[in-house]
Amino acid sequence: MKEYKVEIVRYIQTGFDSNKAIVEAKAEAQTKLDEYASKGYRLVSTASPDPSTIYLFFEKDI
Repeated sequence: MKEYKVEIVRYIQTGFDSNKAIVEAKAEAQTKLDEYASKGYRLVSTASPDPSTIYLFFEKDI
């Protein structure tokens, strides 16, 4: 049996420095990956329905 979780990473460009928003989003996504990996989850898919949102799909055997 599997358990599934979905996390959303959102980022907003608050100025003219688009690289800063990307770096912050990557850091937040990595934090979520590390958090779920420590709980035994693995990343199975990602989706980005718009330029400011990333969905991370995790699963774990239970």
